[in-house]
Amino acid sequence: MILSLNGNSLTTAGIYSAATDFQQKISLAPSAKKAMQRSRALVEKWLASDEVIYGVTTGFGEFANVRIPFDKIELLQKNLIFSHAAGAGDPLPYEVVRGMMILRINALAKGFSGIRPETVEFIVKFFNAGLIPIVPSQGSVGSSGDLVQLAHLVLTMMGHGKIFSNKSGKIENARMLLLKHRLTPLRLTAKEGLALINGTQMMTAFASLIIHDSLRLMKLADISCALSVEALKGTDTAFDERIHNLRPYKGQRDSASNLRTLLKQSEIRESHRHNDDRVQDAYSLRCAPQVHGASRDALEYVASKVGIEINSANDNPLIFPNEKQHLEGGNFHGQPIALAMDFAAIALSELANISERRTERMVNGALSRLPRFLTTNGGLNSGLMIAQYTAASLVSENKVLAHPASVDSIPTSANQEDHNSMGSIAAQKCWRILQNAQTVIAIELMTAAQGIDFHSPLKCGKGTHAAYQMIRKHIRHLDEDRVLHDDIQKALMLVKDGSILHHVEKGVGQLK
Repeated sequence: MILSLNGNSLTTAGIYSAATDFQQKISLAPSAKKAMQRSRALVEKWLASDEVIYGVTTGFGEFANVRIPFDKIELLQKNLIFSHAAGAGDPLPYEVVRGMMILRINALAKGFSGIRPETVEFIVKFFNAGLIPIVPSQGSVGSSGDLVQLAHLVLTMMGHGKIFSNKSGKIENARMLLLKHRLTPLRLTAKEGLALINGTQMMTAFASLIIHDSLRLMKLADISCALSVEALKGTDTAFDERIHNLRPYKGQRDSASNLRTLLKQSEIRESHRHNDDRVQDAYSLRCAPQVHGASRDALEYVASKVGIEINSANDNPLIFPNEKQHLEGGNFHGQPIALAMDFAAIALSELANISERRTERMVNGALSRLPRFLTTNGGLNSGLMIAQYTAASLVSENKVLAHPASVDSIPTSANQEDHNSMGSIAAQKCWRILQNAQTVIAIELMTAAQGIDFHSPLKCGKGTHAAYQMIRKHIRHLDEDRVLHDDIQKALMLVKDGSILHHVEKGVGQLK
């Protein structure tokens, strides 16, 4: 299936699919080509009349007051890319770089950037050839967008730097690899360098991938919680619909609904319904809908902001063909995504925090009424003692990473750019938090399965049993100590590839 880009209908699901599947192709919609031709014609007209346009006939940033002669305009664009390719740090993940290319094409496809259609078509061919630029991760302050990373992206298309080839599986010299694919290195003309690097595409690529996985992780958090309720012989009373209708946050109600669905027909629950001296469970079980729900609502908010950004024109200046005007503005500013990523970081950290507390209750014999550390031969075996250590380490790391990046701003370009969003930092921190949260929930899933084993022959609810079956298909019961790293990685793969969620929804229907 080919992802068609027209500047208006891109989704995070479409980005995720094309960014992570290295075989998927993209195309440029005919309507986008027409829109770009209209704005480009205006740029050519203004060039001919020697009109003053920022970044076209002037320098950049603090040099906006320097006029550039007509015969130096092409050199200006080349120099822009070279000077701005000043990144540092480890390379970005390949799926993020593919996401950046998709997003940049889509923004240009709207037809307000004044770029030549053939330049954008070159990027489409580059993408479809399975070429992925090596882009350093550090250097963006989030305004004027992700200048540094986008400059490195374009640099490789001009035949400089390094490129990963999906075909060969190797990182190769950019110029040589372009020639192998019969692609003539890009030569940029007026306005094109600025059109290609002015925007929020790195932070938004991260955000798109994060929100896709986060929306799935919300459901998995409910599944892992339900399994923990089974393992700890908790009550489902706290998930009663009547309680949540009196505080009708959507996320809370959806989470409670999922927990009821997952625990339905549980033999474990019925076994202690009338003979348990506990009146109510600890907060990590009883208040799960309230905590999960708050994170759900936060992530839905973030998803709505990312959905706006991925179909926006966010460079400068913008060209308006109908009015025959160019307007200098600031749509490149990353503040909407910076705040959204900081919010997502906090929401994901909380999903991990409460998950780790449930894991602790299961391995703590004084709280769980299960064998200490879920092993029958304690002392000789440590059981799942250290799995909880790992979860505790990750949630502690998240607490540091969740400090907002968007509250900071360091001026750049001789104070011309005197407020920056730091959205790239917010997005990369959130990416790390997401990965940590996935691992913490994976640890809860495997721990809960171990706890449930001690209730045999009683079975879980229809939904929790489906999750339990999938875990046990890949991770056997822990009779004696073994390398837990391997089990954690297996559980993490089941979280990331959607296997557990798919198996559960196959049995009980789509969760909310």
